[in-house]
Amino acid sequence: MTTPATPDINALARLAAQAQADLARIGETGTDWVPPAEGIDHNVVVVGAGQSGLSAAFGLRRAGIGRVSVVDAAPAGGEGIWRGPARMTVLRTPKVPPGPELGLPSLSFQAWYEAAYGVEAYAALPTVPREIWADYVAWFRSASAVEVRNGVTLARVEPQEGRLRLHFTAEGKTFTETTRKLVLATGIAGSGGPFIPDVVANLRGHLYAHTHAFDPKALAGRRVAILGSAASAFDAAGALLEAGAGAVDLFSRGADLARGSAMKPFGFFGAWEHFHALPDADRWAVMAHFRRRASFPPPAAVKRAVAHSNFRIHLDAGWRAAAPHGDGVRITLNSGATFDADFILLGTGYQADARLYPPFADFAPAIARWSDKVVVDEADAALASAPYLGPAFELVEREPGAAPFLADIHFLAFSAMTSTGRPVGDIASLRHNIPRAVAAIGRDLFVADRAKHLARFLAPVGADDLPRDLYAGAIAAGDTVAAAE
Repeated sequence: MTTPATPDINALARLAAQAQADLARIGETGTDWVPPAEGIDHNVVVVGAGQSGLSAAFGLRRAGIGRVSVVDAAPAGGEGIWRGPARMTVLRTPKVPPGPELGLPSLSFQAWYEAAYGVEAYAALPTVPREIWADYVAWFRSASAVEVRNGVTLARVEPQEGRLRLHFTAEGKTFTETTRKLVLATGIAGSGGPFIPDVVANLRGHLYAHTHAFDPKALAGRRVAILGSAASAFDAAGALLEAGAGAVDLFSRGADLARGSAMKPFGFFGAWEHFHALPDADRWAVMAHFRRRASFPPPAAVKRAVAHSNFRIHLDAGWRAAAPHGDGVRITLNSGATFDADFILLGTGYQADARLYPPFADFAPAIARWSDKVVVDEADAALASAPYLGPAFELVEREPGAAPFLADIHFLAFSAMTSTGRPVGDIASLRHNIPRAVAAIGRDLFVADRAKHLARFLAPVGADDLPRDLYAGAIAAGDTVAAAE
């Protein structure tokens, strides 16, 4: 697959201007209808400026919700996963479904690609290269006019009466701001981060890493053992092999790789849009069913790895222990066999517990989890640690009435999937999740300002809309018309 080296910058500038004109044509100019509140800096703060956070900010502005601030801990260009943790060469969604543009065609990936490289080039594009998608997201940020404060980290959320006080750090300094609503679009960071199994507990950090954060080039020439057999494990294997790893051995505890996606039956519009409305028992049964089945590695990721002669897959090869051995690691399999490697890479997935998110430390125990709502088998304990969310992704109190401020924190991070039925923040989820969250935020702000809006609705109406001289000459002789007050 060949992409032209240089995008048409002038065409992209025209497309961005067209997008702003399209918004004006449909009356979505971002006019702020939310009354200002004394002592509150923002109506909404969005943490995370990847595709999900950008789309949320764009949707909020289109809904007329002003004073929205977006922050991201990464420097400009480093937001999200596409230039960092993601190791796939192409996206796993063919030709990309609707994404962050929220129904505005001029901001879609297709419009961007056709403007940048031509209509014929888009028609010939079978799948979307990861870094091309990253380029599009960067353009979307600019074209949608979403402003981001980069290098700003949320350190603490402090609940206060009628607002949230947010403690930030930036360039070694700390500062606080207040907001009425908080949207977390932080990916895996909001759920406790990567899962590190006990099997590597006795290893020093220089002997292993998680697939979420490693440098393939630093492992050139070395023998790497990967624990896990899902998509991220195969993506990591491909990246390592292409970077010159001496050998890569991937270990799967199953007798075979997963040969099909357990979530494939979920792939229709009704499920994406309405799964959250099912009873708790139904949602839990489905998500537990999905989790108990091995994750499916995409064929493209497998093909990428097996193309290298120094790649091997070990089936029925769960690990019992891993210990330092010489300059590397000796792995003991459940079978008792041993395997020596220079380095371990963990493709073991991620934690799902919002209580582990450091900024929530002040109130973490108050957050309801799925384990508070359903009867959980021990095998599903990790899944049950996920936050139990309301229909607008809002956190829910474990004890009713104990922490009402949680309803003002909308959780669009990784472990929201247990409540919604599919990954939150991935491309296909945006068209369903963002409008629902935006509508709920607008509703909450409107109802909270009920007194101000009622005063506005019931205020006297003047007579300026219809000047009397417009019709005075047509009044029948002898009739009297009193001027409206």
